[in-house]
Amino acid sequence: MKNNVKEIKRRKKIRIRKKISGTSEKPRLSVYKSLNHMYAQLIDDTAGVTLVAASTLSKEIAEELKKANGKTEKSKIVGKLLAQKAVEKGINKAVFDRNIYRYHGRVKAVAEGAREGGIKI
Repeated sequence: MKNNVKEIKRRKKIRIRKKISGTSEKPRLSVYKSLNHMYAQLIDDTAGVTLVAASTLSKEIAEELKKANGKTEKSKIVGKLLAQKAVEKGINKAVFDRNIYRYHGRVKAVAEGAREGGIKI
């Protein structure tokens, strides 16, 4: 059973990644969520480099995260931080990679936060 679930997740990830690729002008905004934390990064797939990264563990937003109610609100703050860092580096467009997750809840909140921060997805 466990191997079957891993295989399903692997196939789902491959199916999504076939259609999505990031460049230096329009990087891929990849999202990962664990039980307690949210991670987001902008990746240039042509060079294989992470350009910008943010997570709920980032020290810049620690005070904001303490005031936030719930994981979804924290995810939105992560999206805004990622967008802020990206705009400072001159990146204002991205391709959204939801990974194996549905575009709902925390994943959607990261995308909305990035949009509010100035990244066009």
